[in-house]
Amino acid sequence: MPIPANRLSRFRNWVSLSGMVLAFSALFAFVLLFGVDIYATHANPYMGILAYVVAPMFLLTGLAITMLGYVLETRRVRKGLAGDDSHLILHVNLARKRDRRMLVAFVGGSLGFLLLTALGSYQTYHMTETNSFCGETCHESMDPQYQAYKHSAHARVACVACHVGPGAGNYIRTKVSGVRQLYHTILGDFNRPIQLHNVDHRPAQETCQSCHWSQKHTGDLQKTYKHFLTDETNTPFTVAMILKVGGSDPVMGPVEGIHSHMNVANKIEFIATDDARLNIPWVRVTDPNGKVTEYRTEEFKDDISKHPIRSMDCMDCHNRPSHKYLTPNAAVDRSLAFGRLDPSVPWIKKNVVKALVQTYATREEANQKIEASLRADYPDDERIDALVTEAIAIYTNNFFPEMKADWRAHPDHIGHKDTPGCFRCHDGLHFASDGETSIKGSDCNACHIIVAQGSGEELQKVTPGGVTFFHIDSEFEEPICSECHTGETQEE
Repeated sequence: MPIPANRLSRFRNWVSLSGMVLAFSALFAFVLLFGVDIYATHANPYMGILAYVVAPMFLLTGLAITMLGYVLETRRVRKGLAGDDSHLILHVNLARKRDRRMLVAFVGGSLGFLLLTALGSYQTYHMTETNSFCGETCHESMDPQYQAYKHSAHARVACVACHVGPGAGNYIRTKVSGVRQLYHTILGDFNRPIQLHNVDHRPAQETCQSCHWSQKHTGDLQKTYKHFLTDETNTPFTVAMILKVGGSDPVMGPVEGIHSHMNVANKIEFIATDDARLNIPWVRVTDPNGKVTEYRTEEFKDDISKHPIRSMDCMDCHNRPSHKYLTPNAAVDRSLAFGRLDPSVPWIKKNVVKALVQTYATREEANQKIEASLRADYPDDERIDALVTEAIAIYTNNFFPEMKADWRAHPDHIGHKDTPGCFRCHDGLHFASDGETSIKGSDCNACHIIVAQGSGEELQKVTPGGVTFFHIDSEFEEPICSECHTGETQEE
């Protein structure tokens, strides 16, 4: 119902006018942010919060202040304190010098406020694109991902470069996601650890392959893994190998090696019975000639139509490209190899890993107990301060007790030492319909060749044709490494 004309004058007060300025500024900020987002080269996942949550909140606040001024003025009228326009709180007479100065000051202040709104909105927009905002300012819950990201190969790549995609569909999804994240962050009812809400995330063609050329024939790459045993002398054991990375495009080179899994020449599809894709009982391979071969484990008797079938891409192996949590063994091995931990300290590998894998409720408790444990192990060692500092640094970068995040919560599918990884399919237990043919590459030399292993003189004996891997401290028959290697030292 429209307000009568004689009542419209009741908006002519400083309170209502201030509310109108705030409301107009919020509307101006919304239009500005919306325009910036429309013409931006890439989408911002937090634009939904700024444009559709923050700006409307200020708009509603401005409207509420405007109505508050109207109500206060109405009360003045009813009390007989304002009989006509000359008695209103806001009455400008341009013939009076004082009123002219006040009007100029108000208009100037309003324009200045609009300018600050424009600058603030634009700067806030860009702030929400920064990595520190994604990992620190807004997302305390994402601290594990942010800390891991800072030590990853993608530490110089902006978060939004991978987590936001082009197109209207991705635009809408990121806006909805941004508002949803704000809601759950305020309530604190998010999962611990954080898990993907939708495992069918953006395909690698939109993320990885915008920078990485999947068709390129990479060939063979040399890789050296430096390990240390859990004995008194922390015996070094190094494995030098050639990774058969190969390629996937017959135009660029032979389709061979690890990258032959890419859906360029070959098409590989699979069924995973869990969200983490650790259990893959069924695989279908279509070769460049169109020949289709299905493999399945003996236990998997289901009709495949009952399960979603996924086409393999980069993320099915490189599932932790920027947010990888090292296992305790791997983290301590790295510190020993880089000299941050002194391998001459007796039993250092075993004792540091033992301190890291204990259960702690908070980071503060972990730091205190890790230090106490190591000082008890080395009460008279002058190197203890450096040892404690590095052990706590390892824990800080890879363990997040409040969020229950570590290598166990987020397994890495690359390789097969500490998690099933490659052996999710290449375990020799996936057979074709003839019952005899298993998935190719269930042997150690299919994807890599060990050219040297051990330490000292043994490591100098490089064999280009490859050597058979030997387990230095035990015998093993089955090649499923992760059945014994869980990332933490086995007790002797």
